[in-house]
Amino acid sequence: MKVNERCVKCLMDRQRHVATQIPDENQRNKYLEGVGDILSKRKENDSAPYMVYCFDRLLEKFHGKNESFTQVKKEYNDLVLSMEEDLYKEIISTSDSLKKALIYSRIGNYIDFGAVSSVDTKEFLALFDRKEELDEHVYNEFIDKCNKGKTFVLLCDNCGEIVVDKILVKILKEKFPHLDIYVMVRGADVINDATIEDAQYCGLDKVAKVVSNGIGVAGTILDMISIEARELLESADVILAKGQGNFETLSNNGLEVFFSFLCKCENFVEQFKVDLYTGMFIHKKPYL
Repeated sequence: MKVNERCVKCLMDRQRHVATQIPDENQRNKYLEGVGDILSKRKENDSAPYMVYCFDRLLEKFHGKNESFTQVKKEYNDLVLSMEEDLYKEIISTSDSLKKALIYSRIGNYIDFGAVSSVDTKEFLALFDRKEELDEHVYNEFIDKCNKGKTFVLLCDNCGEIVVDKILVKILKEKFPHLDIYVMVRGADVINDATIEDAQYCGLDKVAKVVSNGIGVAGTILDMISIEARELLESADVILAKGQGNFETLSNNGLEVFFSFLCKCENFVEQFKVDLYTGMFIHKKPYL
């Protein structure tokens, strides 16, 4: 998904906030000049997550690492872990537990400190009471792929969200016991995205094989992830990618991918002609 002018404005506004971490005004201005230079020299197919990756590398030269989300990640992991048992009971009490698990997993995508200007716990919890549906055609295609496939890869996004993803994996294993399920997380800290350590903290390693993509980008860029991660994705029978960042980086690379996310920014709202926080379930088929 290409960076358009709306994205450029949003990215620049966010970097102005990031720049407040730099105490020296002269250095702060030089950093913002560098950000503008990166944006002006971007290639046609560069995505927003890749731009942010470049900004983070630039910030390291002026200030060091970006602000830590360690405490936020633990806070939301703990919050959703405290809800896990009740959410699981609600899911399995429905007539279609897989559909409900996919919907709840998608709601978890709200916890995104990279896309949501102010993550609000009350708003997050209220989403579980909202009537949500899946695209029925895409859902049937997903079931068909799971029935026929052998290897399933879930590309995770945020902390907190990964707890609901864990419930989804449990349901997938119950419905499709033949599937060999992998969960792929970020290879290094980036915003509040989940890493191996976060996945282990939430117990994802108890229900699936957890692997790293080898890089700290808020998305999945095939040319940047590890060789092992790329080989796993290219050989997988079913890929379910969570979050806007994975959609931005994977939606036009030729792989067959199911995408699940909430529309959390103006660009996505405009592209899909939906309201803010509308859930999307999309099937991108491979190039012929």
